[in-house]
Amino acid sequence: MKTSKMMISILAIASVGLAGMSYADETTKQGYLVDSSGEVVRSGSGLCWHTSFWTPADAIAECDPVPMKQAMPIISQAEKPVAAPVAPRKMVAPPIILKTDALFDYNKADIRMRGKARLDTQVVEEIKGYAQVGVILVTGHADIIGNDDYNLKLSQRRADAVKEYLVEEGVDSNRIETVAKGSSEPVVSCDTVKGKVNRYNKELIECLQPNRRVVVEVKVQKPL
Repeated sequence: MKTSKMMISILAIASVGLAGMSYADETTKQGYLVDSSGEVVRSGSGLCWHTSFWTPADAIAECDPVPMKQAMPIISQAEKPVAAPVAPRKMVAPPIILKTDALFDYNKADIRMRGKARLDTQVVEEIKGYAQVGVILVTGHADIIGNDDYNLKLSQRRADAVKEYLVEEGVDSNRIETVAKGSSEPVVSCDTVKGKVNRYNKELIECLQPNRRVVVEVKVQKPL
């Protein structure tokens, strides 16, 4: 009789222990769908089923071998990438091309009134709109009529005349440089025009007009 009572007590204690083990096992699988035996339910491909309240903190090795609950590595301030410095913003004034027929009479270097008006609106006002302008380059060009030495000097006189006028309008002379190109950088060739290359060939003079020009552009600019 005593033996029977002892066996009953042992079984009772074992049952409580097994229940406790089962409960403990279930608590480690919270977030996963388990069957009546406490095993995690798997899909046809062997993947564990997560419940709707599963979080990475609930991950277990048998289902999620990569510990998903590990926090992202902390990057120290010293390891954080440093953004590249932003280059100073620059406003580049486009080159201003002035044809000599608006500035000068043919074969002359004296600025016409109409040319001064164009310099005022197209150059002086533009330069004042770009406060960071450091150096202004004025380049004089000529056509092929006349010898090279003469054309070089003519283009220089025209560039100097433009510089002088800009200075009169308040532009610092130290900011202006002049260059003479003569006929070395033509825009058009006019090879199809018949007749001699001289000042009496009116058709050639008209055709070569684009080559007789003054270009004003920003050479050096200061960052904003």
